[in-house]
Amino acid sequence: MIILVMGVSGSGKTTVGKLLADSLDWEFRDADDFHSLRNVEKMRHGIPLTEADRIPWLHNLQTALKRWLHENRNVILACSALKNSYRQLLLIDHDRIKLVYFKGSYSLIQKRLQERTNHYMPAQLLESQFDALEEPLEALIVGIEQPPQMIVQTIRSALKI
Repeated sequence: MIILVMGVSGSGKTTVGKLLADSLDWEFRDADDFHSLRNVEKMRHGIPLTEADRIPWLHNLQTALKRWLHENRNVILACSALKNSYRQLLLIDHDRIKLVYFKGSYSLIQKRLQERTNHYMPAQLLESQFDALEEPLEALIVGIEQPPQMIVQTIRSALKI
């Protein structure tokens, strides 16, 4: 099974995703690692990515998802997946890929981003992420106000894993 944890930057995808993977003894992967160096540099300089920037990244992720499914690997993938069209490319097997949406207020996430260090995504790009966000209709929706361990338990209970 693959759990795709989605949401804007600063919503806790990596933090909770790693905890969830550890609690299940599953692999954790961060979609940020699939970006080109050019994309990372753009974001580091506060330049929002274009659709043209994202397409190769999404195709790399889709290829990885197909490989993981073929190999029957259990993976937690942290990925912004902000738009429905992106999720359509990624959710290639609805039985074996589960979508979990980390939902939070702009002010809470902005505060988290301002406190975060050693990450290339600057807080000023948060507005562009919220502008691009198309909330999923079919996903497990998890509020991010709880401590990470409680979010892990919420996800495990809801998905029965």
